[in-house]
Amino acid sequence: MFLKNVFLTLKFFPSFILSYNTNKMKNTTNQENLLPYDGQVFYYPGFFSEEESSSLFTNLINQIEWRHEPIKMFGKEIMQPRLTAWYGDEGMSYKYSGVTMEPLEWTPELIRIKKRIETETGHQFNSALLNYYRDGKDSMGWHRDNEISLGINPVIGSVSFGSPRTFLLKHAVDKLPNIKLALGNGSLLLMKGTTQNHWLHSIPKEPKISEGRINITFRTIIK
Repeated sequence: MFLKNVFLTLKFFPSFILSYNTNKMKNTTNQENLLPYDGQVFYYPGFFSEEESSSLFTNLINQIEWRHEPIKMFGKEIMQPRLTAWYGDEGMSYKYSGVTMEPLEWTPELIRIKKRIETETGHQFNSALLNYYRDGKDSMGWHRDNEISLGINPVIGSVSFGSPRTFLLKHAVDKLPNIKLALGNGSLLLMKGTTQNHWLHSIPKEPKISEGRINITFRTIIK
């Protein structure tokens, strides 16, 4: 509670807040927590090498069964501003925004990526949502990964390949400055604890970006 009050008091000094947060709060792997409170978000730049990332990006574009599907928002059906795919263990279906996705069988590349993340984080994943942002006009609106099927405090392992894109975080209740981060090629972002209960995240449009980006969020479906 004390730490939360400190950040609320200093909310008009975002640079100080972010500096204090990232310098003082760390996890067991010495990564810095990007959140001041109500969750844990850790960023691992260069988790995959440039060479490996470029190879994976090309393979994923060509081998993943990408789909362009509509979702329901505010009672209306609109096309998602990106391509998507759902992979996972047998029976691990996923529902969000009026869409039900049945898992495709893991590819060798996805298994390799998943095992690398599991080794680093110590968490086992059984499914993954893939998003292909074809250029800066594709985006992801504000949301939380808090579906019932993900459990109370889901762990999300998010890897990015391709063009860097801006990632934003904002608290669901408190009027704090948005936390802004450029997710680089080959990076890993780990969200855990109560993050999905209290923080929203998004990928805004950046029209000047002409290159693509693939993001894979590994999850654990609770049956």
